[in-house]
Amino acid sequence: MTRSRHPGSGPRSDRPNAKPQHADPRQEHTDDHGKGGPRGGRGPAKGNRPPAARGVLLYGLHPVAAAWVNPERRIHRLLVTESGRAALEPAIAAARAQGLQRPEASPVDRTELDRMLPAGAVHQGLVIDASPLPELGIDDLCNELAGESAAVVVALDQVTDPHNVGAILRSAAAFGARAVVVTERHAPETTGVLAKSASGGLEAVPLVRVTNLARALTELQQNGFWAVGLAESGASTLAKLDLTGKTVLVMGAEGSGLRRLTMERCDAIARLPTGGPVGSLNVSNAAAVALYEVARLRG
Repeated sequence: MTRSRHPGSGPRSDRPNAKPQHADPRQEHTDDHGKGGPRGGRGPAKGNRPPAARGVLLYGLHPVAAAWVNPERRIHRLLVTESGRAALEPAIAAARAQGLQRPEASPVDRTELDRMLPAGAVHQGLVIDASPLPELGIDDLCNELAGESAAVVVALDQVTDPHNVGAILRSAAAFGARAVVVTERHAPETTGVLAKSASGGLEAVPLVRVTNLARALTELQQNGFWAVGLAESGASTLAKLDLTGKTVLVMGAEGSGLRRLTMERCDAIARLPTGGPVGSLNVSNAAAVALYEVARLRG
């Protein structure tokens, strides 16, 4: 799906000349290779932290490889250990075959990558500094899918955990969903944590941010989508519904579930056939089961 910026929406950090948000001003005069340093000062010594990120730091083999071969992703810097460089070689060759412009790899020690990332981050010897992907608005999504008779979209009602949203993106990519819709507020930023949980899904499935989820559902419905909310109170199971056309699966946050207004905008409320001592699923697990069910019903 071609991504285009929704006029007037979202941050501007993906502009080619935009400064990264919260950038350390002492790093403004440092180039991509770590040469130079604060004006009037010495360049960073070997073993010090690399320059401040110009975009977002993505890490781990699957997120980095997927971003590396994505022509819509602008990459500023690649930091690798020796083993990480070897693991990324297939993606490097694929990007070269596509004619993509990519920076040369900068060899680093594993401890240097550890210092750059959140504690416990599993980077597998690979970190890239990349600009955010172009944004896709809800109207862009509707236009892209206007000529299709069947499509699946996932909408998340204030799901805030980046691990959950990342895992849902991964399932969406695996089962052919065309987008994941989230609210601008009460939804995680597209950080390295989210990208790592998505395991490459962030590059394959657009994350569409909307100001008002109820209005976004209305717009999808006006463009031929049937909105199905998932809740334990559903009168029937998801398998009993006709999901062969354009469908948006609406998932609520853990604990609070779907908000009242969101439920009212749905065309149907369904449940998963859970039972036993544990009657509900984590939202990312529920999304995976629901997406599988839609794919199974469509054959």
